[in-house]
Amino acid sequence: MEYPLPNASTDLSGQTALVTGASSGLGLRFAKVLAKCGAKVALAARRLDRLEALADEIRKDGGDAVAIEMDATDADQMIASVAKAEAELGLVTILVNNAGIPDAQRAHKMEIDLIDRVLDINVRAPFVLSCEVARRLMAAGHPGRIVNIASSAAYSYRGEGAALYSVSKAAVVRITETLSVEWARNNINVNAIAPGAFESEMMDGMLSRMGDIAQHFPRKRIGNPAQLDSTLLYLVSPASDAVTGTCIRVDDGQGAR
Repeated sequence: MEYPLPNASTDLSGQTALVTGASSGLGLRFAKVLAKCGAKVALAARRLDRLEALADEIRKDGGDAVAIEMDATDADQMIASVAKAEAELGLVTILVNNAGIPDAQRAHKMEIDLIDRVLDINVRAPFVLSCEVARRLMAAGHPGRIVNIASSAAYSYRGEGAALYSVSKAAVVRITETLSVEWARNNINVNAIAPGAFESEMMDGMLSRMGDIAQHFPRKRIGNPAQLDSTLLYLVSPASDAVTGTCIRVDDGQGAR
């Protein structure tokens, strides 16, 4: 097989991407980046008004997008969201499992309902959605790319009241590794990104509780979502064809190794 020189195109024309948690933060940025590179984008989250506004923005910029109301604790809604994305835009060939929530509580003080919600959204949801997208790709005999959004918290925890969040994101990394093995024969690549502290609604809540944590980082700054663009595009583009089961840490040197 002949490869271009360099083998680094980010043209996503003909691809359909489903992005969860697309109503704000990293998910919103991911959706706009994928659309800008030519992918048709299904935007999934609970806040439909925000999704509709984003879809309008993408369409005005020449892209193609559809808003899908989805609760990441409801398996039926998740499966239906994949079906709707396919019906509206075509077979989902790119899945970005971005939806997630913090625990924001000491482990011994957590209510059972909060424990269940964190595990449902952060662990169960990406597993269910990945399996549904993979089933459809296998049935169509089509390759695909799944990108799970983990966190640097999967690798380190400083006792700041996010123990279950750390556990859940470690599970996301392991989901990535195991599903990549199962689906390699089907040409479905499963990878993850583990961001450090990046600007988002979730991070705003953390900063309101803990103060300016950036002062404890070597570079004294919180990451900008734009700094994740190149990693996302690498994992969904032809350049990463031989990369599967990998989690790329993008933490600006914030975390201990």
